[in-house]
Amino acid sequence: MRCVIARFPFELTKNGVQEAMKGVRPEPVAGAFVTIGRRDYPAKQVGAVVTRQDRRDFGVGEVLRAMTRLGFTCGTVSPSATAAPVQSASILLGTPPAA
Repeated sequence: MRCVIARFPFELTKNGVQEAMKGVRPEPVAGAFVTIGRRDYPAKQVGAVVTRQDRRDFGVGEVLRAMTRLGFTCGTVSPSATAAPVQSASILLGTPPAA
């Protein structure tokens, strides 16, 4: 299926994405994610692996739109669901937590 990510067209297939992500260790999910197989990958990680572009070159929305069209389950996790209360506050305020 033809998908446009970062203004570049890509011919992506579900099997092709699964093959590209095989053996890739998922990073911790703190926002948007894509479920591939039994693992949840951050959307930016999937986009970087599949397109071989820098993560700053595309948005999360572009990756989620493409992966949803290919039939993958996508979603978002709030920062408070994955972090302790102090870390959640630090994330929302934009400052690092105190040690």
